[in-house]
Amino acid sequence: MADRNPSEVDNPKPIRLNLKGKKILVAVSGSIATYKSALLVRLLVKAQAEVQVIMTEAAKAFITPLTLSVLSKKPALSTFTADENGSWNNHVELGLWADAIIVAPATARTLSKCATGNCDDLLTATYLSARCPVFFAPAMDVDMYSHPSTKANVAALISFGNHFIEPGHGELASGLIGDGRMAEPELIVASLSSFFAKRSVAFGKRVLITAGPTVEAIDPVRYISNRSSGKMGYALAAAFASAGSAVTLVSGPTNLPTPEQTIQRFNVESAEEMFEQTKNHFELSDVVIFSAAVADYTAKTIAQHKIKKQGEEMALDLVKTRDIAGTLGKLKTEKQLLIGFALETEHEMEYAMDKLLRKNFDFIILNSLNDAGAGFAHDTNKITVIDKEKNVTHFELKSKEDVAQDILQIVLNKWSEA
Repeated sequence: MADRNPSEVDNPKPIRLNLKGKKILVAVSGSIATYKSALLVRLLVKAQAEVQVIMTEAAKAFITPLTLSVLSKKPALSTFTADENGSWNNHVELGLWADAIIVAPATARTLSKCATGNCDDLLTATYLSARCPVFFAPAMDVDMYSHPSTKANVAALISFGNHFIEPGHGELASGLIGDGRMAEPELIVASLSSFFAKRSVAFGKRVLITAGPTVEAIDPVRYISNRSSGKMGYALAAAFASAGSAVTLVSGPTNLPTPEQTIQRFNVESAEEMFEQTKNHFELSDVVIFSAAVADYTAKTIAQHKIKKQGEEMALDLVKTRDIAGTLGKLKTEKQLLIGFALETEHEMEYAMDKLLRKNFDFIILNSLNDAGAGFAHDTNKITVIDKEKNVTHFELKSKEDVAQDILQIVLNKWSEA
C-alpha cells in the first residue's frame, strides 16, 4: 500500500507553514465520518490555508452547511445554482482555483462516481474539472472497503494520478473491527503539508534529461539505432516540470510531443550531437538524468552516397561513440545529482552497480528485459533503484508516468535532506 500512497505520514508532525496561502477544496460526502470534516477544515484554516467546502446532499444529513461555512469562512457549496436569481457555482472555476482537493470522507459511492466519471453533482463535476492534485480519504465499513468493486475503483483512481490517504484500522460504526475508519484530520493535514513541502523543493531547480534513441548514419539513407521510444525520458520531463522544475530535454528522434510548454527541448540525432547539447547545459543543472539509449558504436566513415548492394556480404567498420554519462560524470560537482539508466538482460545487479560507480552516478535505474512489460516501447516499466551507498529499492510494474513520479520522489527526498 505504501507505493501507492506517497503522501502517507505515519507519525504526524506539528503543522508547518507549507499550507500557508494554499487553496484547498474540501469535498465532503455522506458518511458517519463526516463529523471529522469540521475538524479538518478548522486545522487547514489554522495552517493558514484558504478553504472552500463542497458537500453532497447526503453529507447534509450528518453535518450542517452552516457549521462548515463558519469554520471555513466561506459558504459551503452543494448545488450548481447559487440562488434564485440564476447565479451559479461554477465547477470549472472551482477546479481551476484549487491547489489541492481532499475528498474526506470519500464514501464507496463517491469513489465509484469519480472513478467512472458519473458526474451528477457539484462534487464530481468539480473533480472532473480539476487540474490540481486530488487526495481521497476513504471512509466506509470493512466489507465495503474490501469489496472487489471498491478496490477496482481505488485502483482506477490511482492510475489517474490521484493520491490516497489510507483509512485506519479499528472499531467501525457497525461494531465490526477492521479497515475503513477515515484517517484522522491531523494525519490528513500532515499529509497535505508533506506533499507541498516536498513539491516546493523542486521549484526552480534546473533539471537536464536526455531521452530517446540516437541515430548513427551509415549513408544518406541508412542508419544504426535502437528500439527506444523516449517514453520514459518524456515522462520524467513531465513529472519534474509539473513539480515546478526548469526542465531541459535533449531528445533523440521520437514522435512524442513535448509534454509541457515550459520544457526547453533540443532535438538531436547522433550520439555526438547529444553529447554536445548535453554538455552545453550540464554545468548549470542541479540534476541530470541520462535516460537516453545512446548508440555504443557509430560508423567509422559515413558514405556520401547511398551504398549500393554488392555481393552476398558487407563489412561495416564501427568505432565507439563518446561515453556521454561517463565523460560528464567526471565533471560532476557536489551540488549535482546524476541519475543513470541500465537496461540489462543478464547479471543485472552486477552490471548496474559497476555502471553506477564507473560513471559517478548518485542513483542508477535498473531495467531488465527479462521482466515482462519493462524496457523499450512499452507504456509500462519495472525498475530497481540503486544508490551510491548500494541501497537497493525494488518497484512493481507501473506505467511510465507512475515510474517517473517514483523517481521524482527519490530526488525530492534527496533534496529535502540537503
